[in-house]
Amino acid sequence: MEFTQSIKKNFQFRFVYNKGKSLANKFLVMYVIKNKKYPDTNRLGVSVSKKVGKSIVRSRVTRLIKESYRLMEKDVKKGYDIVVIARVSSASASYADIEKSLMSLMKKHDIIEKS
Repeated sequence: MEFTQSIKKNFQFRFVYNKGKSLANKFLVMYVIKNKKYPDTNRLGVSVSKKVGKSIVRSRVTRLIKESYRLMEKDVKKGYDIVVIARVSSASASYADIEKSLMSLMKKHDIIEKS
């Protein structure tokens, strides 16, 4: 991802959970907060719990979310911390379902520049 860093530390996830605004749909939950420290870049964290499935399923869902984000990255406004949490129903979701779900949440959060 060209314009995005990863959120990896627990305290970074906790900050976004506690201070950010959340919206959800059938497959994903998304927390977003404006980042004052890094105004020229976004930070993305993906969380897929063991409830979703075994490691192969969790890895697949993580890859689908990251790839969907990567392809729409140029249209996302800069300067946000974004945490995406996969719901249990995402285990059986296709790439198109995840992409549509992610786009829908980004539009609801108003962090997408183009429609």
